Amino acid sequence: MKKSKKIVAIGGGEIGRPGYKIETLKIDQEIIKLAGKKNPKLLFIPTASGDSDGYIEVVKKYFGKKLGCKISVLKLINTDIAFKDIEKLIFSADIIYVGGGNTLKMLKLWRKKGVDKLLISAYSKGIILSGLSAGSVCWFKYGQSDSKKFKDKNAPYITISGLSLVDSLHCPHYDTEMDRQADLKKRIKKIKKVAIALENCSAIEIINDQYKIVTSKPKANAFKIYWHKNKFYKIKLEKNKLFPIETLLKKTTLQF
Repeated sequence: MKKSKKIVAIGGGEIGRPGYKIETLKIDQEIIKLAGKKNPKLLFIPTASGDSDGYIEVVKKYFGKKLGCKISVLKLINTDIAFKDIEKLIFSADIIYVGGGNTLKMLKLWRKKGVDKLLISAYSKGIILSGLSAGSVCWFKYGQSDSKKFKDKNAPYITISGLSLVDSLHCPHYDTEMDRQADLKKRIKKIKKVAIALENCSAIEIINDQYKIVTSKPKANAFKIYWHKNKFYKIKLEKNKLFPIETLLKKTTLQF
C-alpha cells in the first residue's frame, strides 16, 4: 500500500518555553492526529537552535508529557553520531519535528551529514515532516531567511535553498516580523515563484496532492503571493478546507 506523503509547516508560535504561553496547540494536535496513533514516536531535530538543551526540554514537556508523544532527539552538533544511528532515528519516527533557529547553518550541516537525503526518503515512506520557522522553511524549494541576522541584526534577509519537497518559496513570521513583507515582495519578483507566507499560529498541511490551511488562533492567516505580468498579487488563503496543491503553486487567483 502506497504511503501518504505529509508535511505540516508552521509559520511560528510558542510551544511553552519559560515565560511564554503555548500558541500552536491546535496545529500540533493536528500533526499528532495525522500520525493515526495515540502515542506516536516524535523525533525532534534541534539543529537550527544549536541543539539547545533548553529547547529540547520544552519539546519533551510539551509533545511528550502534555501531548503523549514518545520523544527522541537527533543531536548533530559536537557529536560523532554514526550515519546508521541517524538513519535509525529518522526511519523509526512517526513524526519528525524540526525546531526554529538558523536555517542556513542547519541546512549546511544536514547536507554535510546526509540528513537532507534521509529526510526526503522519510517523506516518501509516509513519515510526517513538520516544524516551525526554520523547521517550516526547510521543506520548500526556497525560503526567505533571517539566518544572517543571528550575527548582525541589521543584515538583510537571504534566499536559501531547502529540500524542494514543495515547489515554492516560503516565508514564516509574516505578521510578527513586519520588514519581511516588503522584502518578500521584491524577492519573489526575482525568483519568479509563488510564495507561501504564513503568519504565526498558521500552518499549511500538505498531504499528497492536496493542502489545507490550519490555524491555532482565529485571526492567524496564510497568503499566496506572486507577481504575474508585472502585477503583484497577495491572496488570503481559505482555512480548514482541502484544495489541490497544483492550484496553490500556479500563478492564479483560484484556490480550487
